[in-house]
Amino acid sequence: MEQNIFINKAEASGIVSFDIWDYKPSIEIVEIDLKEHLFMGMILKEKEFKESISAIDFSIYTGKAVAVICSTDAIIPPWAYMVLMNQLSGYCVYSDIKNSQGILEDLWKKELQSAELEQYKDLKVVVKARSETAPALYFLVTQLLKPFVKSLMYGEIGMPKVIFKK
Repeated sequence: MEQNIFINKAEASGIVSFDIWDYKPSIEIVEIDLKEHLFMGMILKEKEFKESISAIDFSIYTGKAVAVICSTDAIIPPWAYMVLMNQLSGYCVYSDIKNSQGILEDLWKKELQSAELEQYKDLKVVVKARSETAPALYFLVTQLLKPFVKSLMYGEIGMPKVIFKK
C-alpha cells in the first residue's frame, strides 16, 4: 500500500508572516469640524468663535484621538487652532489638524515604530498584502524591518514578491 505524503512547501520554506493589521490602533477617533463654530459656516468671528469653543463639553473627548477639520473652504487663522487646543488639551490622547484617516495612519505608524521587531532577526519575512492598507505603512515597515531580516517580501507566504535579500 502506497502512502501519499503532502509537504507544505510554504511552511517548509521558513518564511514568517508579518501582518501590519496586528498593529492597528484600537483607539476611537472623533472629528471636530470647525465649520460648526463659524458664522454661516464660513466666517470666523473671534468673539463668537471663542464662545462657541468654550461651550463645548470637552470631557466627551477623554481617552480618544481627535481629528480637527474644517469641511468648508474657510480661512482659519492659526490662533483659532490654539484656542481649540487650549480647551482640548488634557482630555484627548492624541490630536492633530487632519481628518480621521490621517490620525489613524499617524497612530498606526507610532504602533509600528514601538513594535519589538528584533524577533524577526535573520528571518525570511513576508509582509502580508492587503489592498486597504495605506502605502505609507508598507513604506515604514520596510524601513523598520530591513535592519533585522534576512529577506523581506510582500504578498502571501506561498507566492511572495521579493523586496530585499541580504
